[in-house]
Amino acid sequence: MDRILYTAMSGARQSMEQQAVVSHNLANASTTGFRAQLHAMRAVPVEGDGRLDTRASVAASTPGADTSSGPMTRTGRTLDVAMKGDAWLAVQAPDGTEAYTRRGDLQVDGDGLLRSAGHPVIGEGGPVQVPLGAQVSLGADGTISAIAPGQGPDALVPVGRLKLATPGPDGLERGVDGLFRPPGQDGQPGLLPADDDAKLISGALEGSNVNPVETMVSMIDVARRYEMQTKVMSTADENDQRANSLLSLS
Repeated sequence: MDRILYTAMSGARQSMEQQAVVSHNLANASTTGFRAQLHAMRAVPVEGDGRLDTRASVAASTPGADTSSGPMTRTGRTLDVAMKGDAWLAVQAPDGTEAYTRRGDLQVDGDGLLRSAGHPVIGEGGPVQVPLGAQVSLGADGTISAIAPGQGPDALVPVGRLKLATPGPDGLERGVDGLFRPPGQDGQPGLLPADDDAKLISGALEGSNVNPVETMVSMIDVARRYEMQTKVMSTADENDQRANSLLSLS
């Protein structure tokens, strides 16, 4: 079979994977604090017998995420926070490890745990817990204050502090759970120290950094690229059939 078929097939497969990444980004265009996932393709030589420099396959990779900030929106809700600059909010991942997110639409569950998208928010001493029914507010440095039910403003007391961290020069890596972690060593997840200088904005949310228009254009481009690859495969099949017909006549 003509090797062009394998070349086109690899291109079509990687186009499908890229379409999945683009679709995922577009689906999260309105998700608070979402970071767009990047996708890249590169040509690699086809190895094996009859190797020629003109024959190449396609390899895809996801080099990381776009860490640029999204738009800020004022909400006025006391549990909505937007991290300033490069600050990230520490949360507890499903596997119990510490991870980081920019999603700041916080909620208090029935046990008084402060959560971000279902993940317990980490403070100075572990997951943050606030008094049930209390009126909670957050300061610019992450300090959590609460007023017990039935108490006046004079009863405002601090109950904890959010852990805000700033990534180092190695940045953060996106996990399959959508949370970010610093590069670890020997297979162990990394851990960032608390940054006392990190600040947040209370009563505001950071939106997704996905540009819906650019993402839609990218989706159309990937779809056309996939269509082009399938046409090449169809042409290769037709060429093989004609070659077989000619050989059968000889």
